[in-house]
Amino acid sequence: MINKYLLILTLFIYQSSFSQYLEIHCKHFIYGYPKGAPVYSDLIIRDIYALSSNDSTKFADWVVYQLDSATISGPSQKERKWMADPWLDPSETLEPDDYKNAPELLKIDRGHQAPLANFKGTKVAWETNYLSNITPQKSDLNRGVWKELEDWERTLTLKYKMVYVMTGPLYEEYFGSLPNADEPHRIPSGYWKIIVIPQNGNIADSLNLQIFGFIFSQNTPSKSILQSHLVSIDEIERRANLDFFWTLSNKTQSILESKPNRYFMDYFQK
Repeated sequence: MINKYLLILTLFIYQSSFSQYLEIHCKHFIYGYPKGAPVYSDLIIRDIYALSSNDSTKFADWVVYQLDSATISGPSQKERKWMADPWLDPSETLEPDDYKNAPELLKIDRGHQAPLANFKGTKVAWETNYLSNITPQKSDLNRGVWKELEDWERTLTLKYKMVYVMTGPLYEEYFGSLPNADEPHRIPSGYWKIIVIPQNGNIADSLNLQIFGFIFSQNTPSKSILQSHLVSIDEIERRANLDFFWTLSNKTQSILESKPNRYFMDYFQK
């Protein structure tokens, strides 16, 4: 009986130790990483982004990245050489052949979470083509309002010098699977994205952060209006089962997260 209790206690301590990271120093995080991913997810930190790769869905729970004017400035990047993530075991991620015929059959794209075009000022922009950073995304969404949002990220970065972005999938309804994939996986039913603008590049001035949250269904029409997808951070947390900006006080979080940002049109430029 003693051995049984010792085993239970050991498993509890082990699981608790990895249920959240107590302290991670990463330039892509702002007031904490997105907290709440399953304990079996893999944390990957690269120079241009960080992500939590989910062993069950085979896609990222979240992807985060910091942008500055140097990161986004450079020659056009159009290379799409899809690769399984070399840092993951083959059983933990999809492979290029898993997407075979899917674009034609399902009208989907291999949708970047951290966009290739955001890192053309770096030497490792091609790392965005790892399939850990890719999800099957409906073409109308990927080439429509999602692209508009990615363009806006770069516009904001040029104007405000530094921008933080967090993004990830939603699984609120069954959305099928890739017909030729041999690994169990789950296509997202939607996506969320958070864009953070520090005023004058001052991250410490938390109350003056401009934070914009968005949610999109996979079935979003290509001509959808970006502002119609604006939501509060609280809504994203509830629907994605994640916690953002958790190193801030509860009072500051409430101020920043409880309502959609009413200054959207002051910042939005086409």
